[in-house]
Amino acid sequence: MAERTAVIASRVGLHARPASIFISAVKEQGLPVTIAAEGGEPMPASSILSLLSLGASHGDTVTLRAEGDGAEAALEKLVAVLETDLDA
Repeated sequence: MAERTAVIASRVGLHARPASIFISAVKEQGLPVTIAAEGGEPMPASSILSLLSLGASHGDTVTLRAEGDGAEAALEKLVAVLETDLDA
């Protein structure tokens, strides 16, 4: 299982618009991906309810995990999405 951490760059955190952009990126990868806030339980990264319930704010660190062929590359792409200010 591949694992990466990312720091949320969006000024409003991982809410509404940034979350929907991230979910689209997750679905493009074609792999099951989980996301967890520091100290939290992993949740499906393709679920808007999961992302909103994380309560991840600007500057928070989250952990992404994926399994399968291409998991490392998929996580690199997803980290890049989270570490971009999607509100700009």
